[in-house]
Amino acid sequence: MISVVIPTYNEEQNIERCLRSLADQTVPREAYEVIVVDGNSRDRTRELAEPLADSVFIQKSLRVGGARNDGIMAAGGDIVATTDADCILPRDWVERIGRNFAEKEIVQLYGTVYPIEDGLRNRFSLAGANTFSRLGYHTRTIYFTLGCNTAFDRDAFIQAGMYRCIDAGDDLEIA
Repeated sequence: MISVVIPTYNEEQNIERCLRSLADQTVPREAYEVIVVDGNSRDRTRELAEPLADSVFIQKSLRVGGARNDGIMAAGGDIVATTDADCILPRDWVERIGRNFAEKEIVQLYGTVYPIEDGLRNRFSLAGANTFSRLGYHTRTIYFTLGCNTAFDRDAFIQAGMYRCIDAGDDLEIA
């Protein structure tokens, strides 16, 4: 099974759209679980997520890295995928993750991120992140992943030390 972990904080404007994209995957719903880890939102994030996710709970650890860690520890799958509440996932996202882990001896996958909203600023921001991500992979120097589109073997992730609970960049360190 694949466990999808989504950290949230005041995401009532986004969470339903994200979770609906997960509900519309090409694999049977029993093939994956959806875990929402909320940073004690002051809006309706949890209320909107509860009917669409398998598990919704308030994070115990600090920062977004801690929320991801809490979700990973609660995950029932051997493979964990992480995304963000403001993401809309392709219909075959879970299927591709499962297929890649089944076909190859890998411990982590990451993918390109595309802007939902048009605009030069959004395109440049994600173009930079995607470029550094690919550059690190091809040069085998600095690996750069984005926590909004990554998946890994749960046991390997835990053995690697999990995410640090820092203000930003926790998803970069685990690569």
